Amino acid sequence: MKSISWLVVAIGMLCLTVVVSPQAPATAEWFQWRGPERDGISAETGLLQDWPKGGPTPVWRTTGAGNGYSSFSSSGGRLYTLGARAGNEYVMAFDRATGKKVWEYQNGRGYENDRGDGPRSTPTVEGARLYALGGNGELACLESATGKKVWSINLIQKFGGRNPYWGYSESPLIVGDRILVNAGGPRASIVAIAKADGATLWQDHADEAGYSSPMLMRTGSLNQVIFFTGARALAVDPRDGRLLWSYHKAGNGTANIATPIVRGTRVFLSSDYGTGAALLDIRAAGNLASANEVYFTRDMRNHHASSVLIGDHVYGFSSSILTALKFDTGVMAWRDRSVGKSSLIFADQRLYLYSENGVVGLAEASPAGYREHGRFTLAQQSGLPTWSHPIISGGLLIIRDQDNVYAYDVKTK
Repeated sequence: MKSISWLVVAIGMLCLTVVVSPQAPATAEWFQWRGPERDGISAETGLLQDWPKGGPTPVWRTTGAGNGYSSFSSSGGRLYTLGARAGNEYVMAFDRATGKKVWEYQNGRGYENDRGDGPRSTPTVEGARLYALGGNGELACLESATGKKVWSINLIQKFGGRNPYWGYSESPLIVGDRILVNAGGPRASIVAIAKADGATLWQDHADEAGYSSPMLMRTGSLNQVIFFTGARALAVDPRDGRLLWSYHKAGNGTANIATPIVRGTRVFLSSDYGTGAALLDIRAAGNLASANEVYFTRDMRNHHASSVLIGDHVYGFSSSILTALKFDTGVMAWRDRSVGKSSLIFADQRLYLYSENGVVGLAEASPAGYREHGRFTLAQQSGLPTWSHPIISGGLLIIRDQDNVYAYDVKTK
């Protein structure tokens, strides 16, 4: 294997995406971006293995989520997301059983963009508090029960951060007593913020902010937080920001979006725009770490959605084609157009696919080939791509098309 980089003793970068905290609750609830382990996998069982013609039974539909591509987190019978309307952004809570809005909090001015206005990130819930990042860099800590503000800071104003072209998109990552954020400022690209009061714990580096959310890796006694910034993938020590390793080959100059996949000592990275995917093997000893390239392949090019790792294979969209790839070798098992370019999650032996054209599908996660077990098409209301990622919560499939939110019963009777 080719050695990519070594630990550099320097203050590291923190990214504004939520990763599993060492102190996070041991729960199957979808309390943060991509679920309890930030890997797109739900622990729920007893779900339908086949859908009837026309799809699963609708439970409710609601409006009021506003503009934006934010997904949902779920905790204590509530759904949390962000949205924009009338020039402002809001963090909001809905009742999971009925879809009724419980509260909302104004979180700065609305982000505007030619590919759709509004926020992009997903709130993180930890106990009685919720942490959310708006499209213009407004990071807020709220009471999860009421939406009352505990504290807030703006990344652009506080750290001189530069908002990436398509807006701040990371979902808050909590590690112990701190939040790690890719603010994208000069000498403050990555920062650590105290989750109790919003105070700055450290700041450093100079990468522009990316669109990816970071992941936590544990190697012995050393915690590593892995970011995919605007320039590269890197890992920092969350205690002081020391750069542990970096890797440039999987990044592109346009948009690094997919969340890294972590299993054991290995990290999977992928981006589109003609780039590809890499598997890195991370070696750590004491407080030092290095990354070694296992392989690089162009057979998996994740665009706006992240892949999921099920068994020995990674399943994800290589640009617009659903692809199964052997995790340890990069050998492709199959490719299929499926329901079209989609985001995807996994629950109870099935892949849940949500295409950017409103087609929702159910398929097997099997290296033997693509086998579909149902699909239906959402009557799109917004005219924009359906890029908000689905979640599974309490036996419900929750999907969003801008202001419109839908819940479907996917539980077996």
